[in-house]
Amino acid sequence: MKSDGYRDLSFWHDSVDDDLTPRASLPGNTDADVAIIGGGLTGLWTAYYLLRQDPGLRVVVLEKQIAGFGASGRNGGWCSALFPASPAALERRHGHRSAVAMRRAMVDTVEEVGRDALAEGIDCDYAHGGTVSFVRSAAQLVRARAEIAEAERFGEPRTLRDEQAVLDPACATLHPAKLVRGLARAVERRGGVIYERTAVLGWRPHQVRTRRGTVSARTVVLATEGYGATLAATHRSVLPLYSLMIVTEPLPDAVWHAIGIEHGQSFTDFRHLLVYGQRTADNRIAFGGRGARYHWGSSIRPGYDRSPRVFEHLRHALADLIPQAANAAITHQWGGPIGVPRDWHASVRFDPVTGIGSAGGYVGDGLSTTNLAGRTLADLITGVESPLTRLPWVNHQSPRWEPEPLRFIGANLGLLAMGAADAEERLTGRPSVAAKLVGPLIGH
Repeated sequence: MKSDGYRDLSFWHDSVDDDLTPRASLPGNTDADVAIIGGGLTGLWTAYYLLRQDPGLRVVVLEKQIAGFGASGRNGGWCSALFPASPAALERRHGHRSAVAMRRAMVDTVEEVGRDALAEGIDCDYAHGGTVSFVRSAAQLVRARAEIAEAERFGEPRTLRDEQAVLDPACATLHPAKLVRGLARAVERRGGVIYERTAVLGWRPHQVRTRRGTVSARTVVLATEGYGATLAATHRSVLPLYSLMIVTEPLPDAVWHAIGIEHGQSFTDFRHLLVYGQRTADNRIAFGGRGARYHWGSSIRPGYDRSPRVFEHLRHALADLIPQAANAAITHQWGGPIGVPRDWHASVRFDPVTGIGSAGGYVGDGLSTTNLAGRTLADLITGVESPLTRLPWVNHQSPRWEPEPLRFIGANLGLLAMGAADAEERLTGRPSVAAKLVGPLIGH
């Protein structure tokens, strides 16, 4: 793919102030202290914090395409405190104290991303405005009140505005491609080396094999997220589920005033088949959602990034949620895979015996979680005991996904169930029975 071809990946890539020219590939066999597989936010934050802790480390990042090629550069731009497993699910598994610690760490991470971006001169349109979750039916109001009650149990504020919307302050919006591309440059300024167009073939303790040579390293970090499904060793550790997005033309300030969304605010509602949006720095609506089917064998292909059926669903969903945007022109459409672990529980792991670490399983909530993962991995790798290394996601092991055809059937039935749950609620006006049955299977 030529450098200008990378602009077609998303609106974010098309609007970043960067020519997207690939860096040099690995020139041959080399040595490092830490070899990181994956040039997205997990890998780059890990490299960044390692080099902050120990500037003398030799850190190498290996990326098959370019830094920020995957979900790190294509997401909805929500830097939120959301974690794939809900606070209640974390409490059931790990206890109340650990669930509170995890939630507080995520809330702190929202501001940590902004601080780091400012410190490194990364102009990524970071604006901390919170999330507005619209309440659009009696059934959604039930879930809104339940969310507020759960937040209060964990010591967090939520505001229910005239029974029309809930405001969660723990979210910022940003331009993800500006963040990940700027972070890559920050890593290089601190002495890290990023090799792009370098496909990894496999790894073992202290060694990573690529098509262009072998990297020998004391520590190996796996930071591939959904793309881990394309590698034999992690094929069933993560399921690549596609999320798609559209972006409108810029809207006048008067329209935004009528909508009631400020700069820095993200928005959604309480439906089951997730949608998410933000007001961009240049007054567009960036809007996305689930609904694209899972593909047999966990395959990932460029053609899956665009689904006319899902794009049409998103257009209708946006017009229904934000009527003022019904006639806005759509300028960009794209998608990409997110990583889903079998128990919908993200994790950070490090084995000091083998020297292999990993992080991922964010289920689309990775824009902030990657930062927490990078800080945590840096502590684990350097042997620093900290509150981060005691969080409940550290060394959590998710079960593997079932083999095909069970994986294909289960994943797509789950998507159908969420769509059916929304239809059920529109028909009955009551909370969905189907959603209650499926909820525990998706981290709730």
